[in-house]
Amino acid sequence: MTRIVADISVSLDGYVTGPDPGPDNGLGTGGEALHTWAFSDDPDDRRVLREATARSGAVVLGRRLFDVVDGPQGWDDTTGYGASEVGRPAFVVVTRTPPAAVRLRDLDWTFVTTGLADAVAAARERAEAASEAAGRDLDVVVMGGGATVGSAVDAGLVDELTVHLAPVVLGAGTPLFTGGTRRLLTPRAVTATPASTHLTYDLV
Repeated sequence: MTRIVADISVSLDGYVTGPDPGPDNGLGTGGEALHTWAFSDDPDDRRVLREATARSGAVVLGRRLFDVVDGPQGWDDTTGYGASEVGRPAFVVVTRTPPAAVRLRDLDWTFVTTGLADAVAAARERAEAASEAAGRDLDVVVMGGGATVGSAVDAGLVDELTVHLAPVVLGAGTPLFTGGTRRLLTPRAVTATPASTHLTYDLV
């Protein structure tokens, strides 16, 4: 069964970037501290990353995050999705206007202009096809940015939320949640490492 899984790193004060994020500084000032765990040698951090990315049948992201990862300072052979722990799932970008060109042409990009729910539905189709080819269940991963993950949770599109809580207070930046509909979360798993506390919730 294909699940919709939101997965994002966040500071103790609720930010998914530091101050002043932009295309050439996607994580903002100090925001790199949020993702230290993804490059850690700690066996629990490696396991969390490996297990999460191994189930990725398709990935949803917003246009701002796409502009960062496809930009000149974005992903390359060593810093792509899953930090080399996974193959290359399909990527679905929710955007008002598709880009004129794509730098990372070796990745499978789909641009959806009709809203987040349609982007998630398109990603589900891709993940289900990937599941059939792989002979095992694969998920849709909503990876961000913060507005995309927050909106997906608020709209009731998400089955599972994984938050990687970094031991840092950023003071400002892009918040993960800015209000919205009350949602009940059921804790399912906690893994604590020096770099992060990995929290997984089922959404009711």
